[in-house]
Amino acid sequence: MSRKIQTTDYLRELIKKNCMEVYKEKGLKFTMDDIAKMCRISKKTLYIVFKDKEALFVEMVNDMFDEVKACEAEIMKDNSLETVEKLKSLLGVMPKSYSELDFTVMFSLKDKYPSIYDELAKRLETGWEPTFKLIEKGQKEGLFRKDVHIPIIKTMFEASLERFFEQDLLVKNSIEYKDALREIVDIIVDGIMIK
Repeated sequence: MSRKIQTTDYLRELIKKNCMEVYKEKGLKFTMDDIAKMCRISKKTLYIVFKDKEALFVEMVNDMFDEVKACEAEIMKDNSLETVEKLKSLLGVMPKSYSELDFTVMFSLKDKYPSIYDELAKRLETGWEPTFKLIEKGQKEGLFRKDVHIPIIKTMFEASLERFFEQDLLVKNSIEYKDALREIVDIIVDGIMIK
């Protein structure tokens, strides 16, 4: 690997790490100046690595979902978890490196940063195969209702999360994203279980 690629990779990670710190402090109102100062690099260098704030955020969204998918793969391999517990864990995955971020302000993405919102929505709508297989397994085991259609479950879950990103519901009700996510997961999984 060439030194230039190593330097660019190092800078990418440094910028993303510091972007999370700035975001925690300022929310979506942070500037590229803020990140450059935090990284102790010039703005010119910052713009060589990321063309703008949206490109930086889109990459961070993809990193976050890649981490979610890696966590989901670990959950699927974990034989110590029963099917119901595994499904709840799978649906409730929060990326560890992004766990301190305030997801409640993500509702402002749709209007201010549509490309970031579009990427977020696209990633929410894909990669559901492990969840489908787990629900089907639970149906075969007699744990989950067979009259429930998996595409409906997927739509309900996606729609709930997308509403959080479209409106300030969580902010207005002082609900943390992780608590809202856990509640949605409980409602959905409890709703498909055979009592």
